[in-house]
Amino acid sequence: MLKIAVFGSAFNPPTLGHKSVIESLSHFDRILLVPSIAHAWGKSMLPYPVRCQLVDAFIADIGHPAIIRSDIEAQLYQPEQHVTTYAVLKALQACYAEDELTFVIGPDNLLKFDRFYKAEEILRQFSLLACPEKVQIRSTAIREQIQQGKAVSHLTTPSVVSMIQDLSLYHSDKS
Repeated sequence: MLKIAVFGSAFNPPTLGHKSVIESLSHFDRILLVPSIAHAWGKSMLPYPVRCQLVDAFIADIGHPAIIRSDIEAQLYQPEQHVTTYAVLKALQACYAEDELTFVIGPDNLLKFDRFYKAEEILRQFSLLACPEKVQIRSTAIREQIQQGKAVSHLTTPSVVSMIQDLSLYHSDKS
C-alpha cells in the first residue's frame, strides 16, 4: 500500500512556494500534482495544456521520482463545468484502490474548506493535510513581476523561468 499525497493547484505558474509544500511531503511514497483544469471559483488561468507543460518542467527541475503530474482533471472535465475536489479524489481512489490518499490543502483553502463541494464527504472518506508554504511565494507575485518587466528567477525553478520567457507567458492581464 502506497501513501499518496494529492496536491491540487492552479499552478499558474508553479512557484518555489509550491516546491516548499512538496518538500514537506517527503514522507509520502508518491506525490500527485493535479493542475486545475477549470477553477471552481472562476480564477483566470493560462490554458490547461500550457500549465501542464509548466508543471512538467517544474517536476523535472525538482528531480524526484515520487513526484508526478496527474491529468485526472482532464479526464473528468465536461465543458462549461468545473471539476470538483470530491470528483478528483473519488476518481483517484478508483485508480489507486489499494493505496491511501491524502488531500493536501494550503492554509488559504483550509479557511474556506466548507465551501468545497461535498466537504463533509471529503473529510469522511479521505485524509486531509493542511500544509503551509515554507516559502511565501504566490503565483500572483510571479505574474505581477513579469507584467512589470522584472526578473522571476528567484520565485520559481529554472525550467519554468525558461518556458515563461520562451513562450512570452503572463505578459498580458489575461493569465
